[in-house]
Amino acid sequence: MKKLAIFVDVQNIYYTCKEAYGRQFNYRKLWQHLGYEGEIVTANAYAIHRGDDGQLKFQDALKHIGFDVKLKPFIQRSDGSAKGDWDVGITIDIMESASQVDSIILLSGDGDFAILLEHIANKHNIETQVYGVPKLTAKSLIDAAQQFNQIDASLLL
Repeated sequence: MKKLAIFVDVQNIYYTCKEAYGRQFNYRKLWQHLGYEGEIVTANAYAIHRGDDGQLKFQDALKHIGFDVKLKPFIQRSDGSAKGDWDVGITIDIMESASQVDSIILLSGDGDFAILLEHIANKHNIETQVYGVPKLTAKSLIDAAQQFNQIDASLLL
């Protein structure tokens, strides 16, 4: 059975699904779908911790499904802008998992991950998949993945 590792850029998926469809992503449906493809050996969801009740319920739901939820504090800068980026953490975890699985599955539309997917596919000879909202996923990321899976109505709540 194929070993799968899933990495979710939660903020990216939340905002792209909201912008494109006005709906939320269905993590349970994704889990069920991927369970038919192989054994999920790693499943990380990377989020920003704001501490509000709705967010805590969402994080508990992800844990109940089977995700390891990794949190970073929400940082509000003095100029009003916010920071909460998991790109480096996601990259490190993907690189550490690549030698132990048959497929890396990334949920994000962020083109910064394109070079990472190309690198691990070449170095470890493993499959790379991306799930993203088509019109809000960087072309470079779509091109870098061996398989691009469109987030559409079938994967939304």
